[in-house]
This record gives sequence, C-alpha cells and structure tokens, in this order.
Amino acid sequence: MADECDLCLLGLIFLSSLLSGSSEVDVTHVFISSGQNVRLSCNNALHDCKSTYWIYNRFSHSAAVELIGSGIKKKDTERHERLSLGSDCSLNINNITEEDYGLYSCRQYVNNQQQGTDAGVFLHVLHVSSSSSSSQTEISAGRSVTLFCQLYSYSYAGVSCDDWIRSEGIELFWVNQADHNREWRCSVTHRDRVQSSVTYTVKSSARDDPASPVIPVHNTKSTTTTPITSTQAFAAPTVILLQIICARRAGRKNSQHQRK
Repeated sequence: MADECDLCLLGLIFLSSLLSGSSEVDVTHVFISSGQNVRLSCNNALHDCKSTYWIYNRFSHSAAVELIGSGIKKKDTERHERLSLGSDCSLNINNITEEDYGLYSCRQYVNNQQQGTDAGVFLHVLHVSSSSSSSQTEISAGRSVTLFCQLYSYSYAGVSCDDWIRSEGIELFWVNQADHNREWRCSVTHRDRVQSSVTYTVKSSARDDPASPVIPVHNTKSTTTTPITSTQAFAAPTVILLQIICARRAGRKNSQHQRK
C-alpha cells in the first residue's frame, strides 16, 4: 500500500511540474528513433548501484514494472534481453521499438528506505513506416506510397495530448530537399531543438525527366494526423502523414510497485 501511494504521489508531483513549470522533481526527456540503442541516465545514483531500482510505466495508470532491483536486472520482464545496467547505474535499452515509450523512474533504496526523490526519464520514440514493407522502396510512375511518421509519448490521465505537447514544446514535421520527392526526413523538435530524425528514401523505376518542373513541398507541424500530397510530372505522388500519439489505457487500474 505504501509503494502504491508513493507511485500516486510521484504522478501528482510530475503533473504539478508539468502544469506549473516547477522543477521539484528531476525529470528529463529523451528522444530516440526505433531500431537504435538508448542510455537513460540515473541522476540520483549513489556511490554504487546496489541501491538502484528502475521502474517503468507505459501509461499513466498502468501497473508499474520493476526492470532493475538492487542493481540486478529482472529476468521475468518481457524485454529483459534488451536491457542492461551501466556502471553509472544508467539503464541501457537496445534495439528500441515503439512499444518502449513511457516513463522510466530511477529510485534509490537503502535499508528499505527510499533516498531522495525519483529521477524520471520520459522516453519518446520516433517511428517511421510506409505502405511498403521496405525502408528503401521502388515504385512505378503514377503509383503512390504513404509514409507514416509517428511519435509515441507518455501522457497523464486528465491532461490532453495537445496540452502535454504544447507545454513541452514538442513538434513533428517532414522535410523534403526538392529532390523529386526521393528523400524525406521526419524530425522531432523539443523546445526548438532537433532531438531525433529518420530518413526515408523512395526510388522511382521511371527515368526522371530533368526538364520536369518540381512542385515545392510545404513543411507542416502538427499534433494530429495531417495528410499532405505532393505530385510532379513523371513522379509518383507521395502521401505524408504526421501523428503524435500520447497513449493511455482506457479504463483505470491502480499503479503498483512492490519491492522484493
């Protein structure tokens, strides 16, 4: 019961920091693209990692999952093979997937007493996919390909996705370098700084006509799914989708974390 209350209190403190702009709790944001490796820093680590616990929440009211306990990796978790603890008590996650987004909390316990406050890390995962199964796809002139750029982020119950994204200054957009729509780059910014990006290349099987006019592509920034269509002579139309997903589970469950 005590751990459950601690977790609820943590959620309230994080939410208060979000709405008021205070910094009473150590919170960082990490942005990473799917398929990459990431290191999450534990900013409250003590002299060794034997007191370190890493706790994970995917949703605001999902059950907490203990990934690391007393400096030892839990082997009964779904993705334990991709996890490791660094010498500085950081949490390393290999081969990131869109399912890895969420809130990661580093805690310190000495003699069953928590030392200080949690060090929270919000992990945002940028994922790009297409209507083709290949990351380098070739299409015929006149055909179309749909590119999806999605940012998966944690969100609190009671806080709308738009409010969360706006308060944190997170934006998502596509960039095309006027190269006949061959290469597209999806980037995510946090407070006007680019944090992560993914490039997608489209190959056309038709010979390009060097005299064909290029219609400029307008960049867009959105927190909702926004279709953008760009066409040019002898080139395949490309449909671009942007989406920021602040996932939360429908139906409320108590968050629990029991130290073993």
